Amino acid sequence: MVSINKLVIGGVGLIGGSFALAMRRAGLAKRIVGVGRRPESLAQALELGIIDEAASSWQAALDGADFVLLASPVGQMDAIMAQIAPHLGPNTLVTDAGSTKRDVMEAIYRHLDRQLANVVPAHPIAGAERSGPAAAFATLFDGKKVVITPLPENEPAAVLRVREVWAACGAVIHEMPPQDHDRVFAAVSHLPHLLAFGLVHDLAGRANAEQLFGYAASGFRDFTRIAGSHPEMWRDICMANRQALLAELDQYLAELAYLRALLLSGDSERLEQHFDEARKARNDWADKYLARNIESE
Repeated sequence: MVSINKLVIGGVGLIGGSFALAMRRAGLAKRIVGVGRRPESLAQALELGIIDEAASSWQAALDGADFVLLASPVGQMDAIMAQIAPHLGPNTLVTDAGSTKRDVMEAIYRHLDRQLANVVPAHPIAGAERSGPAAAFATLFDGKKVVITPLPENEPAAVLRVREVWAACGAVIHEMPPQDHDRVFAAVSHLPHLLAFGLVHDLAGRANAEQLFGYAASGFRDFTRIAGSHPEMWRDICMANRQALLAELDQYLAELAYLRALLLSGDSERLEQHFDEARKARNDWADKYLARNIESE
């Protein structure tokens, strides 16, 4: 695989920083330049050796760039693409790490219509509760899925190159139409985060919150772990994918209504049957996917 002379990372937090470190580990990036909103994050990324240089502007960052990863929250993508459009070289490849794809694609068509051949959307299915450059680590993507959602206008060579770069980071590559992507991840990622945030917020607002948290143990820890995730990022994801997320939330509310009815009627037999069906489905999923060390979150 041909190395990248100049790799530009937009957003040097957990995802962008881990991508940079994974590319260093693979020996494929000769020079890594970071750009972002917060000078303190760029300074920390420099200090930690994640990037070689912090650019003061997109114009400076993109001069001579071979490959660009946009790893900022999806709510910033439209503004970022408007900023980078005048400065992209004709052969510069661009991909992103956004957890939603419809809004990202709309921004691409709105601002990067002249570069469509080389702008390939993607989504790494990997994360952690902590954020910022200090949370980044080179093995984040090892064995994790990265979903590529190519545009019809993408050059096949550009799609292949993006696949190769993510694979060099240790990822397992999949392709999916963007519409399917947003529906799938509304169900298995965005809804669980919404529920975790909601439960913690509810308990934290109660008069006996300290007592409740004092007795919370592993079940609460496991269910709410993702409520420690980056609030701005998840605000943007939920708003960007709100139609699909609302549909999934309505489906889940119907499930809760059914469980409430079983409790109200005292139907222990059906409640146990419901739990048993869920247990089997969960264990089948764990046996099939977790055994391969592939996370879906």
